[in-house]
Amino acid sequence: MTLRRGTVARYAVGSVGTGGFATLPGLVLVFYLTDTLGVAAGLAGLLVTAAKVWDVVIDPLIGSASDRERARTGRRRRLMVVGGLALPVFFTLTFAVPASLAPAGAATWVLLAFLAAATAFSLFQVPYIALPAELAGTYDARTRLLTARVVVLTAAILLFGGGGPALRGLGGDDERLGYLLMAVAASLVLGAALLLASTAERSAGPPAPPRPVRARARLAAHYREGLGLLRSSRPFRTLLGTFVLQALATGAMLAGAQYVATWVLHDTAAVTFLFVALVGPALVVTPAWGVLARRVGKERAFRLASVLFAVAALALLPLAWSPGAWVYGPVALAGAAYAGMQSLPMAMLPDVIAHDARTTRTDRAGAFGGVWTAGETTGMALGTTLLTAVLAVTGYVESTGGQTVVQPAAAVLGVVASFSLLPALLVAASLLPLGRYPLRRRDVDAPDTAPDDAPDVAPYSSADPGPTRADTPAPRPQEAP
Repeated sequence: MTLRRGTVARYAVGSVGTGGFATLPGLVLVFYLTDTLGVAAGLAGLLVTAAKVWDVVIDPLIGSASDRERARTGRRRRLMVVGGLALPVFFTLTFAVPASLAPAGAATWVLLAFLAAATAFSLFQVPYIALPAELAGTYDARTRLLTARVVVLTAAILLFGGGGPALRGLGGDDERLGYLLMAVAASLVLGAALLLASTAERSAGPPAPPRPVRARARLAAHYREGLGLLRSSRPFRTLLGTFVLQALATGAMLAGAQYVATWVLHDTAAVTFLFVALVGPALVVTPAWGVLARRVGKERAFRLASVLFAVAALALLPLAWSPGAWVYGPVALAGAAYAGMQSLPMAMLPDVIAHDARTTRTDRAGAFGGVWTAGETTGMALGTTLLTAVLAVTGYVESTGGQTVVQPAAAVLGVVASFSLLPALLVAASLLPLGRYPLRRRDVDAPDTAPDDAPDVAPYSSADPGPTRADTPAPRPQEAP
């Protein structure tokens, strides 16, 4: 299977949408709730977490629908288009809270609108995550495809992380208007990127041949299927465990950036510079992580990136006692490491999916995508929850727009710890499951080892998924002397 440049470009553009939706709410939504709408920090964290936990409920169902669509039509595009059309509407509504609402009513408005936005995003993201295993056929081709995606993802994080707060400032003293202007502009970019990425399959060639689709499974069977993937596939289980722990770390760090700028650096505009320092180096070094992965293996390069990030995050701890411009140095180092922490596991996931398909003769890419997306979004959301829990415990004082407050020293220390120590510890913990990841290049690119008479299983049978051979590495081919 030849990977065309047009396919790489169209697929990578989707990360403008995924990076924007992951970054902007993570950066400003909790701050919008606590410091513009007057919602208590603990409640704000619960609202954001509830919307993300909702993904855990719906993502396996979307994965099932995506696999069934591909079995019938050879494409996954329909759900991606629906998500691309719906996301801009609900994302804008999230930041369009009427001024007449009290904090409780405003919190309810944000919860419902963000739940709808999260659902729309999942309709796109789950099949989008499943595509690389079908667009690229080899270990190195997937690295190329996902490296390009992460370059665009990094640029999107810079665009939304730096540009979003700048657009918010156009509202002047009217904070609500500023957030609304930001949301409208971001929504237009998000929708355009998602709809363009939905054409990536078409650019790759004709659709896959239709396959028989079994009877629709009962609701509980979809969740049993997801749990079955975790039980049967050690590569998936260890990779997802690593990625979720790292999503917790980056979620806490991302949500804490605005608080660091406001209460530690005493400059709300500094959040833009923090993002430039974090993402700018990643634009340069992401291709380098791809080169390193081809030389030493994706799992080794991923381990190095994780260690580098943990060290850089820990180096930020002195902010609590000596804030200053020096912060941008460790943040830039963390950004270089973050590029590897994003591109390498994303390139490893399609290896896991392809290995599973070859050894079990089942097409479960949508199911893998659903579980992966649920884990990623939950990790990011719980990272925000960890931040708000620390703020609540340390006595953070919430406020409404225009109100002046003074934060206690304990709250400022909590902000720094959530931005530094907490992410460092979580990433260090993620090295434990990463050390058990079993797949290497020889396993991924090995010839088909399933028996010739192995049945082609249609996705999402109503029967419980049985044990698979996904944990059994393929026989290693003889190496030339």
